[in-house]
Amino acid sequence: MTAPVLGTTRIDIGICTFQRPALRDTLMSLFALTVPPDVAVRLIVADNDAQPSARDLVEELHHQSPFPISYVHCPKANISIARNACLTEATGDFLAFIDDDEMASPGWLVELYGVALQTDADAVLGPVQAVYGEASPPWMRKGDFHSTLPVWVNGVIRTGYTCNVLLDMRSRRIIGRRFDLALGQSGGEDTQFFSALTEAGGEIAFAPRALIEEPVPARRSSFDWLAKRRFRSGQTHGRILALKHSGAARLSQSALAVTKLGVCALMTVATAFSPIVRNRYALRAALHAGAVTGLLGFREIRQYGVAEAS
Repeated sequence: MTAPVLGTTRIDIGICTFQRPALRDTLMSLFALTVPPDVAVRLIVADNDAQPSARDLVEELHHQSPFPISYVHCPKANISIARNACLTEATGDFLAFIDDDEMASPGWLVELYGVALQTDADAVLGPVQAVYGEASPPWMRKGDFHSTLPVWVNGVIRTGYTCNVLLDMRSRRIIGRRFDLALGQSGGEDTQFFSALTEAGGEIAFAPRALIEEPVPARRSSFDWLAKRRFRSGQTHGRILALKHSGAARLSQSALAVTKLGVCALMTVATAFSPIVRNRYALRAALHAGAVTGLLGFREIRQYGVAEAS
């Protein structure tokens, strides 16, 4: 990767949205960003609603924004279409993604960009800290089941997420890469995107101080919501494994997932006295159950394209 020339670095920030009133708070947090020296910032709002429901808000806030804002209407409810629209619309050296129900800390972009320069990575992830309300049960708040961090395997980040990331748009491993349309309603398109990136030799780094906060609404403050989310994540993982393996190898992967499911189910029973530990094992069981269905080719559950109260 070629080092940026002072005064010419451009960073686009993509926000994919679908009928989310919290988009206003997200944009306001971005307006308050500290911008790295010699960097120009532009915002891209990709509206995934059939009607251009976010257009009025973008136009309303346009004059308050310290940055140019581009509005893109992607009328088919498919999150991959919206993410790909941001990739297509982006003209900067880097493209960051933030969800439409999150709030960036003032130093968010400085931290992501700083780690990108230090590591020369193709992508840089940051942490997402969940903010729990009174509707969240004590076990959920204490165990912090909603926050997002990378997963390291043997010291390496092998996949990622789009709720807090900076992509180097000049990287040959990023250029031309797109999110899978087939996963655009079930979710997992980001897992597939970043897994394919690292399999192609790409590197993902972590910026621990590039903090984003995400309020947890009442609708998500339940075990059922978490279980459905973990099950869907497992389905995506299983689907990726199924593409890599066939025949006996796929059966072996399925047997391993079933074994893990059984162990987690037993541990769920064994730790019934401890809500946090019990629910962690139960959610891991849901993850492995999803992996089994993904390996066996069952269709993913629909996750996106449905209005959700914020």
